[in-house]
Amino acid sequence: MEVQQFYYDNKIVKKFLYATMLWGIVGMSVGLLLAFMFMFPNLTDGISWLSFGRLRPLHTNAVIFAFVGNAIFAGVYYSTQRLLKARMFSDALSNFNFWGWQLIIVAAAITLPLGYTTSKEYAELEWPIDLAIALVWVAFGVNLIGTMIKRRQRHLYVAIWFYIATFVTVAVLHIFNSLELPVSALKSYSVYAGVQDALVQWWYGHNAVAFFLTTPFLGLMYYFVPKAANRPVYSYRLSIVHFWSLIFIYIWAGPHHLLYSALPDWAQNLGVAFSVMLIAPSWGGMINGLLTLRGAWDKVRTDPTLKFMVVAITGYGMATFEGPMLSLKNVNAIAHFSDWIIAHVHVGALAWNGFLTFGMIYWLVPKMFKTRLASIGLANFHFWIGTLGIILYALPMYVAGFTQALMWKDFNPDGTLVYGNFLETVNEIMPMYWMRAIGGSLYIIGACVMIYNVVVTIKSGSKVEDELAEAAPLTRVSKHRIAGETFHTWLERKPVQLTILATVAILIGGIIQIVPTILVKSNIPTITSVKPYTPLELEGRDLYIREGCVGCHSQMIRPFRSEVERYGEYAKAGEFVYDHPFLWGSKRTGPDLLRVGGKYSDNWHLNHMYDPQSTSSGSIMPSYKWMVRNEHDRSGVKAKMEAMVSLGVPYTEEDIANAQASMATQAEQIEKNLYTDPDFAKTYEADKKYAAENGLDFVEMRDREIVSLIAYLQRLGTDIKIKGTDEMLTENK
Repeated sequence: MEVQQFYYDNKIVKKFLYATMLWGIVGMSVGLLLAFMFMFPNLTDGISWLSFGRLRPLHTNAVIFAFVGNAIFAGVYYSTQRLLKARMFSDALSNFNFWGWQLIIVAAAITLPLGYTTSKEYAELEWPIDLAIALVWVAFGVNLIGTMIKRRQRHLYVAIWFYIATFVTVAVLHIFNSLELPVSALKSYSVYAGVQDALVQWWYGHNAVAFFLTTPFLGLMYYFVPKAANRPVYSYRLSIVHFWSLIFIYIWAGPHHLLYSALPDWAQNLGVAFSVMLIAPSWGGMINGLLTLRGAWDKVRTDPTLKFMVVAITGYGMATFEGPMLSLKNVNAIAHFSDWIIAHVHVGALAWNGFLTFGMIYWLVPKMFKTRLASIGLANFHFWIGTLGIILYALPMYVAGFTQALMWKDFNPDGTLVYGNFLETVNEIMPMYWMRAIGGSLYIIGACVMIYNVVVTIKSGSKVEDELAEAAPLTRVSKHRIAGETFHTWLERKPVQLTILATVAILIGGIIQIVPTILVKSNIPTITSVKPYTPLELEGRDLYIREGCVGCHSQMIRPFRSEVERYGEYAKAGEFVYDHPFLWGSKRTGPDLLRVGGKYSDNWHLNHMYDPQSTSSGSIMPSYKWMVRNEHDRSGVKAKMEAMVSLGVPYTEEDIANAQASMATQAEQIEKNLYTDPDFAKTYEADKKYAAENGLDFVEMRDREIVSLIAYLQRLGTDIKIKGTDEMLTENK
């Protein structure tokens, strides 16, 4: 039999491994800084690009797309070549994938702290970067599928199935969720509005977790766990059921992030039903992974690589049990908007993604550098301190979540809220935030120990960039099923057909949920009193987005007695028809703002943004002093309004032509309102006099950013004027 010699490309794997470790430390460090900002809210006082609202999306993007993303590419490029007995299709595409991805990460690290964001969770990057992501991802897919076509191994192993589903689904999710109308080089508006935008975003958001943080890692599990344990996968049949049921069901589950919201009930209920069904395939995969270790438990006790993998798979099982439970309406009513969700997310991120990545690195590095791991003791230390870090992170956040939910919903016998002041709940959970920061610190210490161990290991090894391999060429076989061949066995030697079927499986749920919500207007009833934002309010809304306020404040009052009593009338779908993008939020570090308009004076808002603790004793909100000082460039409002018109917002030509005059009038009124505070008037006039005497530029209050933000905040919720009735609802025509 003819045998061909060829070389595996180890260079690309090493590049992605190094990037994984570098960005892992960066992303986790930003997260740790954010954790400490809960205790020390003015830790970065006055530095706009280090504010909590701007750093939070940097943390999530760095951990998800930089740390986990590079780990995915490292594992996929290593395992794909060996499973298919072929070098990657194109070295040029491999390098384009690597350098393109790193440039995207750098672009995110620059733009997000500068406030260039769409505000859509896990999809905050602006439109030019979105285009770059699509281009690099397609290059990765072409390289992956091209390698399948030139392979020497006939059947596609289960890990490859998961890689195919990952490529196809992430491409579909990213493209449809990132449909946006550019206004300038780094500003765009989502083409969807309100409820529609929320559904598309969480169709993307939930399935970014599913198809970026789960399916590729299941592929890595199916490759690296058997390799590390030197055992075959427990059940081939279970892997088939696991794969197809998981990718079909997962795509339907997104609406469970929007329970009790203004999303139509039928969409919410579909999300709940399919979320509950997810337990079966998810636990099928967990069981398949753990039972692969049957007969290898003695090795697990001594091999730190397998210890990491066992905890990772266990963490996957815990997170995928908890996820469906959180989708049940009675559980979601308690957990949503609370720190319970933070605990849930980080069990998956720290245990499943983090520990499987660490295990993969500990297995890969000695193999690739033809040496032994420098220190088993340090690896074990990393395992135990990392595990302790996860526990100290997650458990306090669960306690914090339960505490928040119980306090938010607690009533006195006379029907009043026991804890009417939101800050009472914040003060109660501060010890849990301290423990979270300690747990995160331990986790990062473990990661640093791993990097030291890996560096020493690499120095002791030899550099093998192109690894020699040999395999028989792939012989031609009938395109049709041969005698005794099952359908799936036939499918495993047909990458194109497998890709098409996987695409169909993931498209069904998305089409059934999203298309009716977008096309059937009766799903979103209008409210006649809801009008578009004024030009100044629109500019203020963009500042709210820039500063990441949505990361701590929701704008979605659910139809619960406790929420209506605390915040006001519950949210209606028709209130958000002009919101591009929606700003419902997913976490209440601070109170809901949907009905904040008119609740406080303009002076209160100014003082609250300049020094939150001066108006709200015990607040953990950071100050936004730059917004009080900075002049606001409103010259782009015409382009913004024209973009909104293109998206269906009914601004007239007259509205657009008179935008500057309208903004001046509204800003002058807010400035006049501010003068009602003697302290403000005295300080403001003194500053103006000082600037004039010293020849300094002085920005009139009416021209500052804070005035635009106040205009937006004072508008929120004021379109709904009747509490406890739906008299303003009318049918869409």
